[in-house]
Amino acid sequence: MGLGKLLHRHEEHADAGGTIDRPRTYEALGSIAFLGGRRAAFTRVAAAARPRAGDRVLDVGCGTGYLSRILSPVVTPSGHVTGLDPSPAMVEYATRHAPANCTYVVGEGQRLPFPDASFDLVVSSLAVHHMPAGARPEALRQMCRVLRPGGRLLIAEFRPPANPLARHLVGALSGPAMRHDPRDLLGTLIPDAGFQVESEGDLPYLLYYVRATRP
Repeated sequence: MGLGKLLHRHEEHADAGGTIDRPRTYEALGSIAFLGGRRAAFTRVAAAARPRAGDRVLDVGCGTGYLSRILSPVVTPSGHVTGLDPSPAMVEYATRHAPANCTYVVGEGQRLPFPDASFDLVVSSLAVHHMPAGARPEALRQMCRVLRPGGRLLIAEFRPPANPLARHLVGALSGPAMRHDPRDLLGTLIPDAGFQVESEGDLPYLLYYVRATRP
């Protein structure tokens, strides 16, 4: 059984979407999947987002709040990190482990329950591939809407290994999460939503990022 089957309520097809509802299992498998480098991997993602002291940050698809907790001390007590995830179980877990300047809410990326221009920075790590394909364009438009003008966006996704055998083995374990090329997954979603792409590229631990701003 692949990890995707073990963790997801439904995700039979890579574009069908799904939620993860087993936070403790997710945390344990996350540590294994990154071969002890999970903290280093997400620290690199956080650094790529370029958070600043006092930032109001939204973490879309926050899961257990792992990235949020890394961002929390960087934005300092004067800033705030809001995590959003469609799974009540994940939000409950994140809330129980939340630093003082982090809060978590249940919701979907394509229906963000926040006013326009509410945030300085929106991040989304390993979450876009969980969204139904038809919902992804609206989710990116919503991320643009809730950012202030000049606000920043950071999307991070898995990238499959270049070696065909390694790609097959990782895909067999992870399910749909690692069967895509992130460039194909994201396509033109980010500029089409109104963002100006600043940079993109590979990160360690089989990650890929796109950094953009709202004009």
